[in-house]
Amino acid sequence: MALKGQSIRNGVSITLNGDKADKAEVIALSQDWSESQEKFFKKMLQQGGRCKVNGNVFEITTKERTDIDSKGNRPVNIPPVPGERTF
Repeated sequence: MALKGQSIRNGVSITLNGDKADKAEVIALSQDWSESQEKFFKKMLQQGGRCKVNGNVFEITTKERTDIDSKGNRPVNIPPVPGERTF
């Protein structure tokens, strides 16, 4: 079982042994992986980092996560003061 194209998201960049790798190259390499190696690599795709699978060194960097609501606003982390009126 191999990785699928949708496993590698848009904001993720992967380097293979120091060189930038594309989706097709990583998917082709994943043909020879065991199920546990595939699960491990998918986890690394989510969180980023550096790992070694079948002798190949992967460095995965993820896009910084931004929490934006459906209106395009960032969340407000300051709770309202009790008794304060908001206009």
